[in-house]
Amino acid sequence: MVALVRPIATLAALVPGTALAAAENGGGLPQFDPSTFPPQLFWLAVILVVFFLAMRGNALPKIGAALEARRQKIDDDLDKAAAHREEAEAVMAAYEKALAEAADQAHVIQRELAESLAAEAAERRSEVARRLAEETKAAEARILAAKEPVLANLDEVAADIVQQAAARLAGVKVTAADAKSAVKSAGKESR
Repeated sequence: MVALVRPIATLAALVPGTALAAAENGGGLPQFDPSTFPPQLFWLAVILVVFFLAMRGNALPKIGAALEARRQKIDDDLDKAAAHREEAEAVMAAYEKALAEAADQAHVIQRELAESLAAEAAERRSEVARRLAEETKAAEARILAAKEPVLANLDEVAADIVQQAAARLAGVKVTAADAKSAVKSAGKESR
């Protein structure tokens, strides 16, 4: 504590008015002495006026300029954001329009493809039906061609079977002419 008292005493000795006031009041603080209030208030007012003038002339314009620059930057950024939003909306609208056109074109292509496939399938079906009809006619002609000799031989085979059956079953010998006439009359009755 003694170390702190010496520098304060030295400082008080350098400022004669302060040392004198401290000595007169019994060593109290001079700023709390009511007799020193008017000069303190005067210097306080002078310092505040000087500080205000310095602030108004130097610092306040800089602060105002900084606030104005910041407001201008924010406004510019908002304008850019609005422009970008409008541009994005225009691009989105163009994209949706292109997508709708592509979907329409895909539907048209699909419809055309389905129609061409249906036409091709109908053409193939008609070709297959025509070919099957020709093959059926050819097969019927082959069957008829094969049937006539078989039917011609059938009468002879049936007559031969009648002769053999009569000989074995009844023990009667039947002539070939009688067997043929019996087969012919049985065929006429069944038709």
